[in-house]
Amino acid sequence: MKLMFASDIHGSAYWAKKVLERFEEEQADYLVLLGDLLYHGPRNPLPQDYNPQVVIKLLNSIKHQIIAIRGNCDSEVDEMVLEFPITADYNIIPLKNRKLMASHGHLYNDQQIPSSLIEGDIFIFGHIHVPILKQQDGVYILNPGSTTLPKENHPNSYGILNHDQFKVKTFDGKVYKEIALK
Repeated sequence: MKLMFASDIHGSAYWAKKVLERFEEEQADYLVLLGDLLYHGPRNPLPQDYNPQVVIKLLNSIKHQIIAIRGNCDSEVDEMVLEFPITADYNIIPLKNRKLMASHGHLYNDQQIPSSLIEGDIFIFGHIHVPILKQQDGVYILNPGSTTLPKENHPNSYGILNHDQFKVKTFDGKVYKEIALK
């Protein structure tokens, strides 16, 4: 199973379109959205082409291929317009030989790893807008960075998990960072 991860779209129609273009080109089975989909948030600038209504239409167009969790900028009213659930604080995705836990990062993160994860499992989160690929206490800690508002001079990015390889990619499809999962 090939998974694509995108975090922190923050209502940008421009970057939501880019996410869907890459999703199609990557031919991933599911798009895992790590939260902060529609609202830019009070601490962020307005993103490029801020238009939550367009983002709603774009994401709803592939609703059967989306797995989503709630970010700190997402609310119950967002779920009223999106045609897929987004109010879960985390999702567990069983993989062949491990489990993957996806969360936004404001509740669980690399400083607060869920105790239910064991060696070889994967924890992926967004929220900080910075890509992370590391192993900590036997658990793989991954962050695809931000599609819309990257920080610390990182590029706009997304993640791909295919077999036992995780790659953070830029929107031209180039690998920015990668890690092999053993």
